[in-house]
Amino acid sequence: MEIRADRSDLPADSSILKTLKLADLIARYRKEVTPKKRGGKVEDSVLARMLSDPICKLPLSQLGTADFARYRDRRLACIAPTTLKRQLNPIQHMFEVAKRDWAIPIRENPVKALCFSATMRMRTRRLRPGELNRLMKAARACRSPAIAQIIQFALATSMRRGEIAAMQWKDLDLKRQLLTIPYTKNGHGRTIPLSNDAIRTLPRRLATNGRVFPMTGNAIHLAWDRIVERSGIDDLRFHDLRHEAISRFFELGLTIPEVAMISGHRDATMLLRYAHAASTSVFAKLNTKISLGARMAA
Repeated sequence: MEIRADRSDLPADSSILKTLKLADLIARYRKEVTPKKRGGKVEDSVLARMLSDPICKLPLSQLGTADFARYRDRRLACIAPTTLKRQLNPIQHMFEVAKRDWAIPIRENPVKALCFSATMRMRTRRLRPGELNRLMKAARACRSPAIAQIIQFALATSMRRGEIAAMQWKDLDLKRQLLTIPYTKNGHGRTIPLSNDAIRTLPRRLATNGRVFPMTGNAIHLAWDRIVERSGIDDLRFHDLRHEAISRFFELGLTIPEVAMISGHRDATMLLRYAHAASTSVFAKLNTKISLGARMAA
């Protein structure tokens, strides 16, 4: 035992797990880890909402995957599986931080083994005929002309709402038509080419704070909701413009690496989940190839 103690090989004292509750762990994570994240405010509200659930009263010594399975089933009655999985990501990370950085003797991560039996829905929404005209008409009726430019820019670049809101003039190279995005959702910056359509949507007036568009991410979200309601379009989110743009890139004939360079995806599988070719485009290509084959056979 003395030799094992010298080697720091003795089992950790697990009595602390009886005194610490899940709520204590979440509170520390909200204080020390969440504020350092780019999406910290959203994550903090999600964790605050979770504190009202009975699972947070359980001590860590009694907490297991089965408890999170019951929590999962309760939450799935209110939210979609994809949303719940996203909300549990910081909880899973929290247990890893507790083991690695806080020296809390947690043997296994109870969230890591959690299964989602419900079907994970993949969103495939694209703009339907006439919807873009209705959107732009409603957008141009807004007080700020920036929202119409932002919608067009999103369709030309496939950029996320937060990336567009954070754009700085100093990151634009108008001569070479390049935009550097230093901070992204996945933590990897990228430089993307800007088409002529994208350049034309940029505002001509410089903002005093250096940003390209004078709207925050939340302001874009609120304006988008009003535009969609005013235009009478159902089930259309701002993020669907990213789906639309990526699908258009593939329809133009861009390769997977070329589209990934623009969209910022580092996984081809995830990228292809965003690409949904329009049937009219597929029919046109099929008919062209069939016609060409018939002429060559003749």
